[in-house]
Amino acid sequence: MAEATVVSVRKHFWVDPYCTQLDTHVASAQGDVLTLVDTIFYAFSGGQESDTGTIAGRLVLEARKEGHEIFYTLPPGHGLQAGDAVRVEIDWGRRYRLMRLHFAAELVLELTCRALQSANKRVEKIGAHIAQEKARIDFDWPENISPLFPRLLAEAQAIIDADTPILSAFSDEADERRYWEVPGLARVPCGGTHLRRTGEVGVLRLKRKNVGRGKERIEIHLEDAAAAKES
Repeated sequence: MAEATVVSVRKHFWVDPYCTQLDTHVASAQGDVLTLVDTIFYAFSGGQESDTGTIAGRLVLEARKEGHEIFYTLPPGHGLQAGDAVRVEIDWGRRYRLMRLHFAAELVLELTCRALQSANKRVEKIGAHIAQEKARIDFDWPENISPLFPRLLAEAQAIIDADTPILSAFSDEADERRYWEVPGLARVPCGGTHLRRTGEVGVLRLKRKNVGRGKERIEIHLEDAAAAKES
């Protein structure tokens, strides 16, 4: 007997990361945990936090990625079953800030590595996190990294202000490997949700934090009305 083909959820957040609602069906329901046929609801991966929102009006308590599948935990007694038609809705304000901060963090990472490598110094990224309030990148680096900030901000802001298109596509569709690219700057492997243009990021502010011996953290903030309340 031939083995059944495993079909994972169709991830529309890659096709159109600006889409905020989607009509689809429940693929499976095991207790409080669902899978969907299609989704726009991103689950924590690669340092980018999950979306928040609802499925059929029920609050999503957790979105968890395992392999190519995404599992959604709903409140007990949600009543949904496999085959049910549902509407998925996400918090657009949160998604858009995550997208802006994600690209900002990727840009700062790329420029930091270039700046240090140009001085024949090796730097290693050891962690990253993209939240709604701010993003951070952690480096294995023995010195105060903040003297780089004027250069990083000037270079990053020039790229942002140029309002260049950001390309995002599969490098290996079968294995769901994706990348973003700004022509003339870089092509970077990344499976997150991405902006259409660099100009959407806005104005950046960087903050340095020492998180342990030989470790440096760059925090990335957005300089807009919402960001002003974060500090």
